[in-house]
Amino acid sequence: MLQTEFDKHDVAKIKQALEGDDAQLAQVLVEYHPSEIAIFFEHLTKEEQERIVNLLPSEVASEAISEMDEEQHPAELLLQLEPEKRKEIIEEFDYDDATDIIAQLDIEEQEEILEDLDLVDAAAIRNLLTYPEDSAGGLMNSSFISVNIHQYKTDAINEIIRQSEDMEEFYTIYVVDEQKKLVGIVSIKDIIKSRADVKIADLIKTDFKYVRADADQEEVAKIISQYNLTSLPVVDGINHLLGQITVDDVIDVLEEENTEDILRISGVSEDEELSGSWKPAVKSRLPWLIINLATAFLAASVPRHFEKTIEQLAVLSAYMTIIAGMGGNTATQALAVTVRRISLNQLSDKQAWNTIKKEILVGFINGAVNGIIVCIVALLLDNNPMLGLVLFLAMVGNMIVAGIAGSGIPLLLKRLGIDPAIASSIIITTFTDVFGFLLPLGLASKLLL
Repeated sequence: MLQTEFDKHDVAKIKQALEGDDAQLAQVLVEYHPSEIAIFFEHLTKEEQERIVNLLPSEVASEAISEMDEEQHPAELLLQLEPEKRKEIIEEFDYDDATDIIAQLDIEEQEEILEDLDLVDAAAIRNLLTYPEDSAGGLMNSSFISVNIHQYKTDAINEIIRQSEDMEEFYTIYVVDEQKKLVGIVSIKDIIKSRADVKIADLIKTDFKYVRADADQEEVAKIISQYNLTSLPVVDGINHLLGQITVDDVIDVLEEENTEDILRISGVSEDEELSGSWKPAVKSRLPWLIINLATAFLAASVPRHFEKTIEQLAVLSAYMTIIAGMGGNTATQALAVTVRRISLNQLSDKQAWNTIKKEILVGFINGAVNGIIVCIVALLLDNNPMLGLVLFLAMVGNMIVAGIAGSGIPLLLKRLGIDPAIASSIIITTFTDVFGFLLPLGLASKLLL
């Protein structure tokens, strides 16, 4: 049985099994995929998680733990286990998965786990721990298959068989020279189809993509996505082959980066855990709300300069909120599209200018359509054609301002070296609120009084 998520029946079923003996619980657990067990761990205490892990075969337990979200603290679960069980589970991990989990612990706890492992496994994980988490080195798996460029087909196949014994699957065969420097790639299909006396040098492809170990994970994700790669080799400064990054690792990166962008645009720190408690949520959000409050006072100061206009045309107060709100929505749409474009590509000056021009045109057209609707409403409710004209012009003007702000501000922040997803929303909201009040009040002062 494979599902995308648990329903209430599954939750009740596992909870009931936990109340029984181990044999009954084990019988229920075999019905679920390891990734489903990882999801269910969200509903369990650490003691209940430990009990389930101890009942599962090490291969299944390792997959379930590797599928746990970081917020569920899988490393703490590993620490709870007996050393022998923990060792069996870690040996089932890919090196990159083991490193990601162990990296969540402090140095002393990391050493406690690593000291129980085989020397080869411990050395591989220690090496990966030296790379920043968000770099290609931190993302790569040091398990890969490589052959020497001077090998013949038969020797290369024997080498592939030997190296693949402990690998569940592999995508690409990497070709290295005597100094273990990466010189190309070769497909297993080409090796199998070739004659026995063919050398790897005759099959090698030298036109391939690779990254340095210090490359940012976003760059890795872009390369794999752009060129539709299943894996990407990682090298050091002198092209020694260090490892590979596979497409399944990049899926996690894309999800992480998209989540960060969404949280930043909303004024929420990416450090806040999605399932965390209220204290870190308040800590990460309150500073941005205070900044937003300050900008709100700036917007609120605009009507103070038009008190006489508001006294004589009180109906404007109702329409101002509509114009400011529509401007805010328009700016948010432009901001989302622009930030996404920035995250996918480094925009040239021409592309940046074209982006702003497009948003100006979109703002004008959308503003005109919505302005006509507001104008008609003003004619029907207030029987005032000039008021309708003021509202039409204010709506068009504020939506153009929104398009300029929503596209131009993140591009400007990017040029200044500031993350556009973090600061753009508050600045843009200030623009649309200020002009949402200023345009209808200013135009009304000139045209209606």
